[in-house]
Amino acid sequence: MRLSFAASCAVLGCATLFGQAPAPSTPSSTSAPAAAQKAMREAKGAPAQPAHVQRDDVGFSSSLPSSWQFVAAPPAPKVALPYPEAAPPRKGDACIDVAMTARNNISASVVVVLALPFNCYGQSMAASDLESFGLGAAAGLKQSFSIVSQAQGNYSLGGHPVWIERADGTAKDRPENPYTFEIACTLLAKGAACWMTMAADARSLRDFEQQPVILEGEKFDALVPAADAPVVPAPEAKKPS
Repeated sequence: MRLSFAASCAVLGCATLFGQAPAPSTPSSTSAPAAAQKAMREAKGAPAQPAHVQRDDVGFSSSLPSSWQFVAAPPAPKVALPYPEAAPPRKGDACIDVAMTARNNISASVVVVLALPFNCYGQSMAASDLESFGLGAAAGLKQSFSIVSQAQGNYSLGGHPVWIERADGTAKDRPENPYTFEIACTLLAKGAACWMTMAADARSLRDFEQQPVILEGEKFDALVPAADAPVVPAPEAKKPS
């Protein structure tokens, strides 16, 4: 059964966050994309925040290499309520957080981390629900991108089950720019977490997969061990008409 909160990943901005990424530079280009150059110019004089996330309320942390930079979330719109103290607490789908967004300083690659604390959501999940959680996250990406081919799989980090999907695709408004999408989601005692990337090149995908993670105090050298990365089948060649 698809969990009701899974589809809300798209509402949270999975597709929007990835859709904000500039087009990757072409193989013949030696300079960073213009948008990345602008971001770097604007960041001069201010210390770059490392792409690190730690969510003790869920029980995980992870870090990307120094070539990635944390992207601050835009301020939430303020809503004036006549009786603020009567506002209902967050629960259900509203408990899914974008825990971190990071961009590569050179390529147009993006990483987003989602966190779902069970004490906010109001119930826990079973291992059988993990695929639904991951498919919901993947659905958000597919709103803005055309998926050419994809593959799914399952593996474990210690005692933590992981569901993973890798897909090749392009932005719907820029079909000439290929990306690799990868999503890895896991369950913990206090919540669920999902790491997602839109990788413009092989190095960015490697950074994503090889980022060290800590799950409930247990350290792992890589989010996605090399042996567990799914292999995306090559798209079938179109038959001549």
